[in-house]
Amino acid sequence: MKTSRTAFLQRLAASGPFGFGASTLGNLYRQIDDAQARATVNGAWDQGVRYFDTAPFYGFGLSERRLGDALRERPRDAFLLSTKVGRLLVPGGAADERFGFHSPMPFDPVYDYSYDGVMRSVEASLHRLGLARIDVLLMHDLGRLTHGADHDRTFAEAVDGGFRAMTELRDTGVVSAIGLGVNEIAVCEASLAHADLDLLMIAGRYTLLEQEAERFLAQCGARGIGVVGAGVYNSGILATGTRGEPPHYDYGIAPEEVIGRVAAIERCCEQFGVPLPAAALQFAAAHPAVATVVLGTGSPDRIKQTADLIRLPIPAAFWQALRAEGLVSGDCPTPTA
Repeated sequence: MKTSRTAFLQRLAASGPFGFGASTLGNLYRQIDDAQARATVNGAWDQGVRYFDTAPFYGFGLSERRLGDALRERPRDAFLLSTKVGRLLVPGGAADERFGFHSPMPFDPVYDYSYDGVMRSVEASLHRLGLARIDVLLMHDLGRLTHGADHDRTFAEAVDGGFRAMTELRDTGVVSAIGLGVNEIAVCEASLAHADLDLLMIAGRYTLLEQEAERFLAQCGARGIGVVGAGVYNSGILATGTRGEPPHYDYGIAPEEVIGRVAAIERCCEQFGVPLPAAALQFAAAHPAVATVVLGTGSPDRIKQTADLIRLPIPAAFWQALRAEGLVSGDCPTPTA
């Protein structure tokens, strides 16, 4: 049965303290075994998490298999599940590491944003998950940041076919919501001119460090389009801070300008006794357009730490200090008590 967008977004917002991003179940950056993968999902469930996000790309099918195995015995109406389209998996050779995934399954990811590609991707995902339905379908890594000179061709393929397939799947009740899972704002704006999307999962573009997207998020809220905040640590620097190992930002080593801005945020954190990752999590979640934030962690202990951070009381004076220092834009909402 087709679900109204408002009702779906309300359910997503009520799905727990944060969403579980299952890239770690695909062995992103480090290998974990099946038992740890299941224990991590169980740990998220124990913390009240009821939204789980995966993708065929994560471990080339491994994440979907592990997540489906961990959720299959749970009541299906008790959780929300999203996966992605835009890549098909074709048989390939085994590898120790590819695209950051350690010991992935023996497949090669191939971009395909066509109508048939989307339909084939959904069917294959259902088989890997071993579940009867997917709640949210997101088009993965569309945009110039990913495709460079090939962007015009891949975007046209999505407009000509992929968006039509996703809309058909939603309108016939196969999925409840459709959207994008991307790392840039420009492709979100362009896509909304061609497709009636319910949800935008945006990684790294609205964070305590990067706030330029606030106006776009406000526009999404006014149009009733939900946002899922991902990459809220900007690839690590808002979790680890600036000390110790070279901090990472946007999938690489952080430039000096970024390090300087985070160091200023750290000074405010130290003044008020606020952990930097708690501030980063709660800031990203505070925007009215943000239905939830998604975090990828690979152990039950990290799940518990994340739950504690997002629930930690932070004094209003801390946010006022950040704003006074020019570290939070005047247009950006901050958490309330």
